[in-house]
Amino acid sequence: MNKILPYLFSLSSIFAFGQSYAPAAGQPGSTAIAHDDTRFVAWATKVEIQRGYINISDTSATYDGSNRASFGLPENATGPATNVTTDVVSLGDSGIAIVTFDQAIKNGNGPDFAVFENGLTDTFLELAHVEVSSDGVNYFRFPSHSETQTNTEVGSFGSLDPTYLYNLAGKYKVGFGTPFDLEDLKNENGLNVNAITHIKIIDVIGSIGEHATFDAYGNKINDLFPTAFNSGGFDLAAIGIINEAVLSLNDEKSYFKVYPNPSTGFVNIKTKGKSVSEICITDQLGKRISTKQLKTKNEELSIDLPKGMYFIHFISNTSTHVERLIVQ
Repeated sequence: MNKILPYLFSLSSIFAFGQSYAPAAGQPGSTAIAHDDTRFVAWATKVEIQRGYINISDTSATYDGSNRASFGLPENATGPATNVTTDVVSLGDSGIAIVTFDQAIKNGNGPDFAVFENGLTDTFLELAHVEVSSDGVNYFRFPSHSETQTNTEVGSFGSLDPTYLYNLAGKYKVGFGTPFDLEDLKNENGLNVNAITHIKIIDVIGSIGEHATFDAYGNKINDLFPTAFNSGGFDLAAIGIINEAVLSLNDEKSYFKVYPNPSTGFVNIKTKGKSVSEICITDQLGKRISTKQLKTKNEELSIDLPKGMYFIHFISNTSTHVERLIVQ
């Protein structure tokens, strides 16, 4: 929900139990990362949105003639983060954003990327799950934890204590990103934490009723609900990269070529000098467009593609090299 809405509400009390995690931005021990932090080396370049309802518990409810969130445009969540509350795209209840980048993300020292929302205050927060993928097909969720009480609904204009929240996007107010460390997912089969090409943001439905969303421990996640406005649900402001990957298979001389790039449709793909077993082409939403199993180290294929952005995955037994392709 866009926090620029009139701030005429009574704050719910914050229930004092838990308090296991980092506090609000600016407080000692906070993990919040400011939007202008010099650690950011790149930002999201493409965002695709699947809008959710403004009120999933009453799908007939409408705002400005629509029963789904409609505030903002996907491109509002590309490029550098700001501290402007309206510079967002709203997802709605259980809405989804799939985010891609010019270069992949790797598991480096400390947090590897941060997700920005537009919370108006340190406690007026909306939350989302975060998942990542290294092939655009298979996604893996960061293990989250909510210690917020689940006896009563937080409500539409309630409060959350960030010290009760872990690995949930939206933990910090506007202008401050919630960090995520790929080290948390390093043991997941099917995920290359040094070649993350896609990030999926999934709105947390704050209800503690039949539409409840759960953390990694099976706890209901209680946050602002319902948010029956065109700006309902999680408001994605930006995703910033801290550890950018230079994707290559460096254990022997390698050669990967995708040309022409940008293309007008017809694309050549070549590999040599490396035991690549498969070339897979996915679109920006992770849908597989083409897959070729390779028999030798030196192979070439050609394909005609419609306009769009694609990822060419050169896959070996131990690692993956990804090339980004634009078809104009």
